[in-house]
Amino acid sequence: MAHKVESHFDTSGKCTCIYIATRLPNVNIDAGASFSILKDMTQPKPQTIAVWTSLVSANRILLDDIEDALKNEGLPKLSWYDALLEIEKADGAGIRPYELKERLLLPQYGMSRLLDRMAKAGLIDRLDVEDDGRGQIIRLTQKGLNIRKAMWPIYAAALTRSVESHFSQAEITELARLLKKLTRA
Repeated sequence: MAHKVESHFDTSGKCTCIYIATRLPNVNIDAGASFSILKDMTQPKPQTIAVWTSLVSANRILLDDIEDALKNEGLPKLSWYDALLEIEKADGAGIRPYELKERLLLPQYGMSRLLDRMAKAGLIDRLDVEDDGRGQIIRLTQKGLNIRKAMWPIYAAALTRSVESHFSQAEITELARLLKKLTRA
């Protein structure tokens, strides 16, 4: 087994680069990694880290609560609700998968899988676009509309339980105002 570790500093002395190569029988790993350690690097304040940690934790807890509530009622995942709602908003005209992907901020493979599962469950129809041989229009079926409508009361109750039971209406208004500042970037 051979190990080789090199450490290089740039001329300013602010950057460290490391390269590691390993040779094992039947294994050939030749990986390089570099990182920068900047002397003047700004570190977030402890309060900033606390806010970030709280936002991430609250997001996960709230989503888990909603997912659990939907699952307990035998309903699909929250991502299905979001997709069904966006398709419903498109009315009878339907929506192209790429438009839906942009609205839901999903990667292409995630959108394809989601649409495949929803079509298999009979919640959506996929229609070919006349002037686009590879294009499709996604439309909601009556079953899809019924499922979306059945999901909302469970979703709404979970939101009420998870948010309104912890904050006054004034605190909710203030929290919404503060968080909106993060979404304006």
